[in-house]
Amino acid sequence: MNLKSLLARPFATYIYNKIRKSMSSAVEDQELILKSLLKSGKGTVFGKDHHLDQVDGYAAFRQAVPIRDYEQFKPYINQIKEGKQNVLWKGKPLYLAKTSGTTSGVKYIPISKESIPNHINTARNALLCYMAETGNTAFAQGKMIFLSGSPELERIADIPTGRLSGIVNHHVPRYLRTNQLPSYETNCIEDWETKLDKIVEETIRQDMTLISGIPPWMQMYFDRLMEKSGKRVGELFPHFHVMVQGGVNFEPYKSKLYNSIGREVDTIELFPASEGFFAFQDSQEAEGLLLNTNSGIFFEFIPAGEIFSDNPTRLSLKDVKVGENYALIINSNAGLWGYNIGDTVKFVSANPYRLVVSGRIKHFISAFGEHVIGEEVENALLQASQEMGVEVTEFTVAPMIQQGAGKSYHEWFVEFENEPSDMRAFIEKIEHNLRNKNVYYDDLISGNILQTLQLRRVRKNGFIDYMRSVGKLGGQNKVPRLSNDRQLADALQRFLV
Repeated sequence: MNLKSLLARPFATYIYNKIRKSMSSAVEDQELILKSLLKSGKGTVFGKDHHLDQVDGYAAFRQAVPIRDYEQFKPYINQIKEGKQNVLWKGKPLYLAKTSGTTSGVKYIPISKESIPNHINTARNALLCYMAETGNTAFAQGKMIFLSGSPELERIADIPTGRLSGIVNHHVPRYLRTNQLPSYETNCIEDWETKLDKIVEETIRQDMTLISGIPPWMQMYFDRLMEKSGKRVGELFPHFHVMVQGGVNFEPYKSKLYNSIGREVDTIELFPASEGFFAFQDSQEAEGLLLNTNSGIFFEFIPAGEIFSDNPTRLSLKDVKVGENYALIINSNAGLWGYNIGDTVKFVSANPYRLVVSGRIKHFISAFGEHVIGEEVENALLQASQEMGVEVTEFTVAPMIQQGAGKSYHEWFVEFENEPSDMRAFIEKIEHNLRNKNVYYDDLISGNILQTLQLRRVRKNGFIDYMRSVGKLGGQNKVPRLSNDRQLADALQRFLV
C-alpha cells in the first residue's frame, strides 16, 4: 500500500462519519440553507424583483418566487452575459457552465464562488464513502480516467465559460493530478472519436484502477480498447475495480459493460448537473442515492403529475413521501431560484433521504393520456431482457399516431447486442411488463384504443451513427428514452436493420 492509499483511510473515515451525522439533521439543514440563501439573495436584482427582503419562511418564499425553467430564467442570465453584477447572486459568477438543452439550445448556468465546492466535494465524498465502507483504498494508487468535456474555457463578460466537466477539471486536487488521465492536451480535443482514439492510446498500457463517465460513452471506450488489444477490459486492467457513473439509468447498460470488462466491478452512481451536484451513492449496500442536503442547495419537490399546472403543490423535504414521483426544483447559492431542472425523482427512503432518478419531465409519452415515463419503459425492457438472456445496447420509444380505433401504437427502436431467440415472445413480455406498470396504458390496450407495441431493430452502432449525424457524439449527451413526438423516431428510420 502506497502513501496515498494509507493517508486516504483516516480522511475517508472522517468524511464518512460527518456525512452519516448529517443524515439525521437533513430537514434542519435545509431550513438553515433557505435562510442563508434569502440573506444573500435579497440585495440582488432578482431579490429586489421578488421582494426577498420581506420573505421570512418557506410559505412566504413559495408565494414570492414562482417555478421557472431555463427559458423563463433567460432574461436574468442575459443580464449576466452583458456584464451586469449582482443579478442572481452577489457579484458575478465564477464560471458559466455551458450545456446543451433539449428545448432551449445552449444554456449558460452560473457557478459562484460559494457553489463550486458543491460540484467538487460531492464527487470526492462519494469516493471517500466508498473507501470507508468497503476498506478499498488501493485504487487511489493507480491511474484514473474521467471521460469528460474539454477543459478549454472561453470568456463571456470576462467570465470563464465552458462545459461543467471541463470547469471541474481545473479543480482536481493536486494530489490526484499524477493519477489522472487522459492528458490535458487530449482532453482539449473537441471531436469525440478523435479524442477517444487518443484516450485509448494513452491508457491501454496503464494500470487503470478507476474509470468514470456516462455509461454509453464508457461502453464506446471499452469497445475501442477491445478492438485495439483483442482482450477484455478486465484483462487489460487487472486492478480496475471501481466504475463511477451517472447521467443515465445504469441498469440497461450494466450487463454489456460487465461483459466487456469480463467480471463485475464495484460501481458508484452520481447525480450531477450543471445546476448542482444533487445526490450520490454513499453505500454499496443501500438502495438509492443520498440527497445532498447540506451543500448550498434548498430542494423543493412537485408531484410529477402537477408540474405543468398553473399552481402546483410545492413541498419541502420534510413533506415528501417514499414511492412518489416528484419534479425536482432547486434554489442554490449560485443564484438559481425556483429552478425546474427537468428531472423527476422518487424517494426510496426518508431516513436517510435516498432517492432514484426516475426520468425527465419532458421525456414521456402521453399521446392518448397514458403518461408513460422513462422509469416504466426501462423496467419493462430490462425485465424482459433478463428473463430471455438478451443484451440491449440502446433504445428509445415514440408514439405512432394513425387514424382509426386500435391503429395507433408505441414504436420501440432497439439496438441489440444479442437478439432474442423468439422476438414475438420478447415483445409480448415487454408489453405485459409495461401494462403492469402503467394502468392507463393497460386500459388503452384493453379498450382497443392502442394496439400492442411494435419493435424496430436498429442496426449495430445505429444510435452512435445517429448521435454523430446530429453532432452529439460523446460528452454529456444522451439518447432520450422517450419522446412525445416523432422527431427522433423519424430520424432513426435510416439506421434500421
